[in-house]
Amino acid sequence: MSFINNDFLLKTKTAQRLYHEFAEHLPIIDYHNHLSPQQIAENYQFKNLTEIWLEGDHYKWRAMRSNGVSEKFITGESPDEEKFKKWAETVPYLIKNPLHHWTHLELKRYFEIDELLSSENADKIYKHCSDLLQKPPHSTQYLLRKMKVEVVCTTDDPCDDLKYHKAFKSDSLLKMLPAFRPDYALDIEKETFLAYIERLGNSSEIKIESFEELVNALKIRVEYFHNVGCRLSDHGLTNIPLATYNKEGAEVVFRKRIEGKKLSKTEVDQFKVTLLVELGKMYHQKGWVMQLHLGAIRNNNLKLLNLIGADVGCDSIGDYEQATGLSNFLNLLTLEDMLPKTILYNLNPRDNEVFATMAGNFNNDGGINKVQWGSAWWFLDQKDGIEKQLNALSNMGLLSRFVGMLTDSRSFLSFPRHEYFRRILCNLLGNDMENGELPNDIDWIGKIVQDICYYNAKEYFEFS
Repeated sequence: MSFINNDFLLKTKTAQRLYHEFAEHLPIIDYHNHLSPQQIAENYQFKNLTEIWLEGDHYKWRAMRSNGVSEKFITGESPDEEKFKKWAETVPYLIKNPLHHWTHLELKRYFEIDELLSSENADKIYKHCSDLLQKPPHSTQYLLRKMKVEVVCTTDDPCDDLKYHKAFKSDSLLKMLPAFRPDYALDIEKETFLAYIERLGNSSEIKIESFEELVNALKIRVEYFHNVGCRLSDHGLTNIPLATYNKEGAEVVFRKRIEGKKLSKTEVDQFKVTLLVELGKMYHQKGWVMQLHLGAIRNNNLKLLNLIGADVGCDSIGDYEQATGLSNFLNLLTLEDMLPKTILYNLNPRDNEVFATMAGNFNNDGGINKVQWGSAWWFLDQKDGIEKQLNALSNMGLLSRFVGMLTDSRSFLSFPRHEYFRRILCNLLGNDMENGELPNDIDWIGKIVQDICYYNAKEYFEFS
């Protein structure tokens, strides 16, 4: 029997029924990822397996470095086939790492390969997959449709002209929508801030010389994104600082920054919170969903950052204080009846219960699970992390109203992660049913499975 068999991760007959009868064939709504809009719109065809599987995949880069692979075979100039061989050499050492599961799910679902990848079969697998990728119809749109992806939401800077989203002809089978990620506009303490503000001004046709003009420029870009189909924002922050909302104070801080004066931490925090509140109001007015990804400490290895750049697999879990600043921020918007639908994601597992309970504090205006605790993210996106997220959400919130999984990936081969999540969910509920901890009602629990895997997200995001 192959490793990725029909009942992979499904330990009971009830789990198998839940997955095969209710979850397996559902479409996918992938509401957060980092795929290239250009490659989707142009229906790009990858030249080989390395290009589609290894380029930009910091998960794999990180694992290869841990296995002693030289950087020249990771992000360097080595030939693509040699890079793939080094990856294949690494895979047998990934036992109990989610990459081992993902790798073989991806080989099976996209290329019908049942073998375990290793140095012994690397040449054969590389040739087989690369040959397939070079032939029609193995292009980006085909790969998305093959996985039944119905909606794919990319992650886009406010200055982006969204020309590829405009060029892509969405249909009933596949929609590509932008998501608004204004992180650089909040980074007032960074050296890059002034250059970014100039760029934002150019894209919004406003000369930004005040905090008010910054807010107006972002409003213009929100309107622009909305007209291209955007219905989500996203923020990648270490944490939300505990600070006051003060537009006059933010104005003073902004002017100090453009005059080249040094800012205190208190001033930086006040600016960030005030601008975040202004953005939250914009999202509420547009009916958008606000996503908050909190807790990563990024680009830890300064040597690699200087040599290669950011986002190359040198990020980790941060130990930031999360609860009080997050509570304060959500309250600031709630008090003005301007809190948008919001999804909270934590990277530190110690914060699971903090985020699960925080989400439940702000559902007092009649909406169904208006504030969601999002799926297990990044380092927690593995079997143990997913199970812990599902169990904590069950204990402290409404699992049955959960909007489910996303890929958060740069790879067009990452969509079997939805299958991975669905199998883990069905196994968890199926085991509880057989243990007598849940009612033995397959249709009722099966409907809950379908909602979590697809229908809750479709209703929450109001994708037509």
